[in-house]
Amino acid sequence: MRWWCSTRASRGSLHCCGATLRLCADGGANRVYDDMPLLLPHLDASDVRKRYKPDVIKGDMDSIRKEVLEFYANMGTKVVDESHDQDTTDLHKCVAYICDWAQKLDKSNLCILVAGALGGRFDHEIGNINVLCRFSTIRIILLSDDCLIHLLPRTHRHEIHIQSSVEGPHCGLVPIGTPSGSTTTTGLQWDLNETEMKFGGLISTSNLVKEDKITVQSDSDLLWTITIKKP
Repeated sequence: MRWWCSTRASRGSLHCCGATLRLCADGGANRVYDDMPLLLPHLDASDVRKRYKPDVIKGDMDSIRKEVLEFYANMGTKVVDESHDQDTTDLHKCVAYICDWAQKLDKSNLCILVAGALGGRFDHEIGNINVLCRFSTIRIILLSDDCLIHLLPRTHRHEIHIQSSVEGPHCGLVPIGTPSGSTTTTGLQWDLNETEMKFGGLISTSNLVKEDKITVQSDSDLLWTITIKKP
């Protein structure tokens, strides 16, 4: 079961029609409003915006344009203003909304795709990565036009099935939160064998996928990243 959240949505990542719930994090609504008609130039822009509207817009409302907010509100989009909360990011607010909305559902089947989560300001990127750690029991995938990132919690042995037609070959594994005293992988060009990784030492960047299935076991939470192939 998929949820879609736009933070600063890239043009290549907006068309998530199979999602159960579609949210925009504040100014992400501007990009949906502006860019969806560009993806479907043969259709009337107003019709496109009405067809591909978010179900919810949530955040501190400091980035969304007034005309965009009014357009979607008039179309029935739910607007949740949390400008009183300046201690969490807009993405955090959206993920929390999804968790509350889906609290009676099986979380093992929950997958949140976040378009436009990477690129732009570095502090925004770090804030979005921090959301992965704060909601470590939920599968959240950060997307850009170039790559994806998701968390591999240390509590599990992970199997990653590569869709070679749309992703790879470049990939990386980066310890997050604490150094890794031991990480072991299979299926990579340069596999790790009980390898220590930490900032200031070795981290696995610019690696390559070699097999269709990658396995990862670590004593630390890791970020997995892989490139996305452009059409």
